[in-house]
Amino acid sequence: MKKITDYLKKELKWVEPYLLKKEYELRSGEETIAYLKFRSSFGTLATGESEDGCWTFKRTGFFKTKITIRESDTDKELGIFLNDSWKDGGTLEVNDGRRLLFSTNFWNTRLDIKDENENTLISFLTKGFLKTTTDVEISRTAERIYGLPWIIMLGWYLIIMMKEESSAAAATSSTAY
Repeated sequence: MKKITDYLKKELKWVEPYLLKKEYELRSGEETIAYLKFRSSFGTLATGESEDGCWTFKRTGFFKTKITIRESDTDKELGIFLNDSWKDGGTLEVNDGRRLLFSTNFWNTRLDIKDENENTLISFLTKGFLKTTTDVEISRTAERIYGLPWIIMLGWYLIIMMKEESSAAAATSSTAY
């Protein structure tokens, strides 16, 4: 694997190489630079890894969900993402005091990560239905932020969680009739 930070000026895309596995790869062209793997098909614990490091992401809660981000194999929490369903997004509170704002469009095909001044740092543009691919666009401003590799992984983790919630809601509503 490679460092994500070495590929910031190149095309980046999250892909789902296997239809029935919850394993995803961040690629630049055909080269895999990082991955995000879920421990089980039904759980929310995932591990993200690149040459930049290794982190875990875990969603907890039901009505008021949050996601914790930790360095792998430690209890050191790097940040907490607090979901705000009413605003189609949420806030990442980084342990150094920064806050990053996450927002999605109505169809959940775009996720933007912004700083506290509403400057877009990272955008995720999703395509596909069964096998999802997502282009990652990183602004010049974002290139210098601490934690950029795991923040990129968190964005993808959120997209996967939103996709699963949409699927579950569709299945529930179709059985209600």
